[in-house]
Amino acid sequence: MSGDRSPLMAQPLRPPSAARFAALLGLCLLGAVVGAAGALVQPAWFPGGLLLALAGEAGLCLGAARALRSRAGAAAAAVGWVLAVVLLTTSRPEGDFLFAAGAGSYLFLLGGIAVAVICTTLAPGRQPDGDPVRLAK
Repeated sequence: MSGDRSPLMAQPLRPPSAARFAALLGLCLLGAVVGAAGALVQPAWFPGGLLLALAGEAGLCLGAARALRSRAGAAAAAVGWVLAVVLLTTSRPEGDFLFAAGAGSYLFLLGGIAVAVICTTLAPGRQPDGDPVRLAK
């Protein structure tokens, strides 16, 4: 390397700024809202509602990654979605529950987790500033 700049991976980690932390928290809350809305929509119109709920989650995760220009945005939205959906799967002492034991509910849970992992993995990672060349040169 030229010595004037250290590689991106060699730089120490810094805590996120207050604005970035607020954005991540907001995306986590938005993920929870999308998860709760998807839990209500997917059993209403079975094939279409399921696809709509999963497409909404994918759009949120990819949009969050583009907005923050890192995978952290997609991960924050995915964490909010998973937390909301997992909390909605528990039954209450009265016996009430939101998810029935059917194929649609399982497809929503497992498909949503798969969509969250795929969107977080495929989101653009952090790129160094400067020339758009390979780092090994």
